[in-house]
Amino acid sequence: NRKTGIGSWFPIKMSNQKLEKHVASKTQTVIFITYIIAALEITWMFVQFSITPYLAKRLGFDTIWFGYLQTTVGVIQLLGGPVFGRFADLFGARAALTMSCVASVVYFLLLGIASSVPLLFIHKLPAVFMHILPGAQMVVTDLSEPERRADALAKLGLCFGIGMIVGSSLGGALSTHYGESFAAFVAAGGSLVSTILVQKFIPKHTKNQAGVQSLTDKKAGTGSVFNLSEITRLMKFPGVRKTFAVKIISGVPQGVFQVMFSIIAMDFFQLQAEQTGYLMAYFGVVQMVIQGAVIGRMTAKYSESTLLLLSISITSLVGLAQAFMFNVIQFCFIVIPMMYSLSTFNVITDSMLTKSVPASDSGTMLGLCASVQSFLRTIGPTIGGFLYQNYGVSSFGHIQFGVNLLLFFYLMKSGIQKPEQRQG
Repeated sequence: NRKTGIGSWFPIKMSNQKLEKHVASKTQTVIFITYIIAALEITWMFVQFSITPYLAKRLGFDTIWFGYLQTTVGVIQLLGGPVFGRFADLFGARAALTMSCVASVVYFLLLGIASSVPLLFIHKLPAVFMHILPGAQMVVTDLSEPERRADALAKLGLCFGIGMIVGSSLGGALSTHYGESFAAFVAAGGSLVSTILVQKFIPKHTKNQAGVQSLTDKKAGTGSVFNLSEITRLMKFPGVRKTFAVKIISGVPQGVFQVMFSIIAMDFFQLQAEQTGYLMAYFGVVQMVIQGAVIGRMTAKYSESTLLLLSISITSLVGLAQAFMFNVIQFCFIVIPMMYSLSTFNVITDSMLTKSVPASDSGTMLGLCASVQSFLRTIGPTIGGFLYQNYGVSSFGHIQFGVNLLLFFYLMKSGIQKPEQRQG
């Protein structure tokens, strides 16, 4: 099949119409399984999120040392993100997702036996290969039409919400009743299940035939996974640098707050592990509603540039509200616009960036997008720890309000370039 490159799944000759139906059905099956794998892996990741702060506290970590731990993860994934995306472009979706799931198994097993400070740091090392969300985004990007890409990527956010709900609740309950190690081993078993699903249902390549041919050419020429010039050349395409700059500038204040949230939940809101799990589950419910029922309709009705401006303006107002919140009840109301602006912003910027580069480089671009989040997790703990100790929680909101307000007026004045879908 010319369009999807997956017609090779059907070696038996059949009519074009029948082949199209089979390919469409198979494509939808692959996308659906990809959503399941993403939901499972995010579930296990949130199990880890809900137990690590309490395990670290039991091992004697203070706010600064917990920040160092978070920074370690950020640096590791910052280095691994673009390389993972390049690996996915060169060797295909199945190989990339398998590598991510196997790394998750090792990651959770090491967490389960982490009984000292050095071991808690060592268990973070496999995170260099753990990029399940960019891998799933690559599959969805390859198999979806450009005009429906934002909606398809938003559905991955729905999976994220499901994983957040189940993982946060499960992690809090397991760690409370059976201990952190048991919860980590359950997550390791879950990632093993994800690995099996990848091997059974995800095809070797999900790109169209032009994209697969381009991969063959790259392997024969500059096919190294660590070819930095091939990775950074994507920044030369029109509109990419500006969109990336917007993604980073708007993302820094939000990223700092997210990185510090586990500390805020413990110290500012005075929540226990199980209560934090329920709060994260609430985040997941809100995100599920937004990703499943709102963003798809918004992308069908409004342009990406309009939605980007809307998300930045709401992010600014959310920061103002965070600056004046005093308890968890107020925060629960703020979560609704916060999750909308965050979800819309990430979906729209990812969609714009993947449309700005050739289809054969979509994985590398999504790896670079993931590196933005890793970059925020790298600098976030240091900045967040300093702000929290010296200026309190309100400082996060004030900075978010000011930065995004200035960014909104800048984009209104300079305009946003509409991405041009590139082939190959």
